Amino acid sequence: MSSLIRWEPFREVIRMRDIMDRLVDEAFTRPLGSLALYDVPAVDMYQTDDEVIVKATLPGVSPKDINISVTGDVLTIRGEVKEEKEVKEANYHLRERRFGSFSRSLPLPTAVVADKAKAEFENGVLTLTLPKAEEVKPKTITVKAK
Repeated sequence: MSSLIRWEPFREVIRMRDIMDRLVDEAFTRPLGSLALYDVPAVDMYQTDDEVIVKATLPGVSPKDINISVTGDVLTIRGEVKEEKEVKEANYHLRERRFGSFSRSLPLPTAVVADKAKAEFENGVLTLTLPKAEEVKPKTITVKAK
């Protein structure tokens, strides 16, 4: 048995408006698409039994220009990419590299001990290791047979 779906032209107008909004947003607010790394750095976050691991891609950033903070259950990564000396006598054909400051705040999946966190920076990738708070670590209970 098949079912009929009633055609509602107003729903199609709303759907078309949503598609156009997304198209305009992607075309004008982020014209460089995936190259706009310094608006929001790309981040991977996962957790093990004992830690929350965060990896952020920050090419061209110096480790001294990175600031990391944990406030409550929010991790914030801030930094700055400094502009290299611009060549005044050259005519640029293409200029896509971005310079300036960036910030990204992420909700943490669980409580962490920020005082014991470790940060490593290698080949443009920042790796944060945030130990979980003791109260949220899984506990094992041994069952004894009688």
